Amino acid sequence: MKSLPHDHGQHIEHMTEDIPSPEDFQIVADLFKQMGDGSRIRIFWILCHCEECVINLSSLVDMSSPAVSHHLKQLKIAGLIVSRREGKEVYYKAAETDQAQLLHRMIEKVIKISCPSSRTASSEGN
Repeated sequence: MKSLPHDHGQHIEHMTEDIPSPEDFQIVADLFKQMGDGSRIRIFWILCHCEECVINLSSLVDMSSPAVSHHLKQLKIAGLIVSRREGKEVYYKAAETDQAQLLHRMIEKVIKISCPSSRTASSEGN
């Protein structure tokens, strides 16, 4: 058990062995870096709801296919999406992992509590 330099009466020394490693925190930071781009979040959100090809994604987000492909590559490297090939077409969707599902729920919750227009639209649908 690590002894802290100052005793503030909180007795948190027992917690020090439960603190994740610096490497664990870096993994989380790298994941959040992926989500530092609104377009990438939007593409990921869409892929959480459907499987789609680059051309259709480009149309949905009003971006060029090369720009969408760049975001897809980043999301795939992060393990957040998967792809499958059917003939010449490649289809993308969110990975079926705890990490991707949690991130999707986080995005939806943050939009719900932070975006007034989304709150209004979702309350009108109820």
